[in-house]
Amino acid sequence: MTTTYDLTTLPDEHLAAAHRDAHGRSAELLVREDPLRQSVIALTEGTALDEHNTPQAATLLVLRGRVRLTTHSDTTDLAANELRAIPQERHGLLALTDAVVLLTAVMA
Repeated sequence: MTTTYDLTTLPDEHLAAAHRDAHGRSAELLVREDPLRQSVIALTEGTALDEHNTPQAATLLVLRGRVRLTTHSDTTDLAANELRAIPQERHGLLALTDAVVLLTAVMA
């Protein structure tokens, strides 16, 4: 069975959960269809995802707020409704405001 997600209400739900979480985060794997993965990630302002490896291919779509994507070679600020491919290098993510992103990844 395929689930349909409402991208207008899902960010609100995850931001509320992130505010309740001691680490300021909420995440959910929405789609797992090998090799595709799509996850929603909510971060409260100032919360970061530490540097980590990039999957084979990935994009980041900002649904709410503003984030900073950092790599060793670049720093990019993204706002709501902006989409960016994630470079093929270790990267981190910082919420400049309360933010929700949709991560799409292709796993090897």
